[in-house]
Amino acid sequence: MMESPPIDISNPAVRDYMALVRLQVLTPLSLLINIATVMVCAVMVDPSLRRIAELYPSSISPHPRLIGIYIIAIYLFQIGYCVLLVIARKPETKRTLVRGVGLPLVVANWIMAGWAIAWVMQWFLTSTILLGLLLVLLLYANVVLLIYHAPTRERPLDVALIHAPMRLFLILPLEVLFPYSLFITLGLTWSPGEPQHYARGQWAGFGVVLGVNLLGLVVIVLRHDIVWCVAASWLCASIWSLKPKPFPVFITAVIFTVVHPLALVASFLWVKLRGGERRGPIALPPDEEDDHSGNPRRERGPREVDAEALWG
Repeated sequence: MMESPPIDISNPAVRDYMALVRLQVLTPLSLLINIATVMVCAVMVDPSLRRIAELYPSSISPHPRLIGIYIIAIYLFQIGYCVLLVIARKPETKRTLVRGVGLPLVVANWIMAGWAIAWVMQWFLTSTILLGLLLVLLLYANVVLLIYHAPTRERPLDVALIHAPMRLFLILPLEVLFPYSLFITLGLTWSPGEPQHYARGQWAGFGVVLGVNLLGLVVIVLRHDIVWCVAASWLCASIWSLKPKPFPVFITAVIFTVVHPLALVASFLWVKLRGGERRGPIALPPDEEDDHSGNPRRERGPREVDAEALWG
């Protein structure tokens, strides 16, 4: 006769605990694989990640150095996330880690490692498909976080080490990596020795830069999202700082580099001003002589007790 297990795995609390332990192992492992693969493909492989980007310039090509700094920021935030996985004590934080993020971040790290390999091998169709999967996965995780585990000032570590890295990770393929890989797959590039052809695909590039940044602008204004503002402005700067660039793409990227922070400040000021307008007149206490019913109010004797105050 088989003995029953020492713990009841059907208990939701037990399942959540086991899921948290699983994440404590798989998330740092996936992050390590991601970092190691990207570093090898960026430094030890020829052609490297940067060299591939130089071989296929397009109207939306970003500056490799700025993208490298952005990716390092994602890694640093994810290291903080892994630390939070171990030290988290609040039940709300643990629920956010297990049910809000969970395995999608683990899979996203593996996909990014696979993208780096496909990129240096110049398998651009595979690279585009992987980035599309990465985008869908991170979009799903961010929507779940926003709806069911919304950021709150009461748990600033959750905002800094859970919501921020997930948002940073999402914006990178949304605004740069996926559109750029798609442009290469569709042939909207030119040869490095033919800078006179830099206008190829300029209107497609203009549409991409305008579309993704309008989406980001809506998020920044409605959600007062500081992370999205900083990330979108940085990625816009990475696009216009690499030249040559078609004028429609260049000027659009420059405009949104400035508009994103201005929109964030304006949205904060608008909320503050509206909050001041909503303040109504101060309510005066009722007349001591009359209560709300219009009947004269009887004065209490020295030994009388207010029963309502006593029982709450």
